[in-house]
Amino acid sequence: MATVMERIQRGTPTFSVEFFPPKTDEAERTLWNTVRSIEPLDPAFVSVTYGAGGSSRDRTVRTTGRIATDTTLTAMAHLTAVDASMEDLRHVIGSYAEAGISNVLAIRGDPPNDKDAEWVPHPAGLQYTEELVHMVRRLGSFCVGVAAFPYLHPRSGDEDTDTRFFVQKVKAGAEFAITQMFYDADQFLRMRDRIAAAGCEIPIMPGLMPITTPKAMERGADFSGAALPTAMAERLEPLADDAAAFRDAGIDLCVELSQRMYDEGVGNIHYISMNRHPAVVDVVQRLGVASFPDA
Repeated sequence: MATVMERIQRGTPTFSVEFFPPKTDEAERTLWNTVRSIEPLDPAFVSVTYGAGGSSRDRTVRTTGRIATDTTLTAMAHLTAVDASMEDLRHVIGSYAEAGISNVLAIRGDPPNDKDAEWVPHPAGLQYTEELVHMVRRLGSFCVGVAAFPYLHPRSGDEDTDTRFFVQKVKAGAEFAITQMFYDADQFLRMRDRIAAAGCEIPIMPGLMPITTPKAMERGADFSGAALPTAMAERLEPLADDAAAFRDAGIDLCVELSQRMYDEGVGNIHYISMNRHPAVVDVVQRLGVASFPDA
């Protein structure tokens, strides 16, 4: 299987898509409908998330492995250190290797049940993401990515601390990064500039989600940890009672933000799909970054 780095270095703008492991049979059908609809568009890669505290660990391994073996897509699995011993982590990493998965996003993860709670490492586990990155690289031939935070990591006291921890993850072996979801282009660019000023120039991919409903707007603010920029809220809020107009405006905003990212030199944008494809397809079609097969 190709690595994420190989797939994003095509010389032209690319996109990728994030899924989460299904919890029910109906959700699994929805996911695989999405996977099959996205596949012909040739995304650079697709990723499968990993629940806090390992709550979806087995489903993540199974879903990512099935994508790797049953489709033409390049698959990337998530891995967190939350509530996991080193032995647990070795087992999951080994399962990924056995499934033919060569790409891993290593993140420390949020505490289960309350993402704002104090981080407490497993007694036989790891404290920092850099340790997880080092473990993954040591145990197999993996291409490893990490998270980046335009609004700062929730437990970073200032920009210098946030930058230092990011650089340590890269020194441990991370080759690329995907950001926490955001909607403020300037926040992303300031983060990218300070990381580059620290001598670290790995690809940093924006994590974006099209806002198609008022509920998605609320979810986006929760995911990002920051309120929607005022200008975006002013365009969306008056349309809350008009589902079609709200969706159209949300797609417009995502296209505009994505184009700004490409114009600023970003090579790949990572779209959070919520396991549904129409909004992502609409966005990448408008941007012209996907190869659409003839009908």
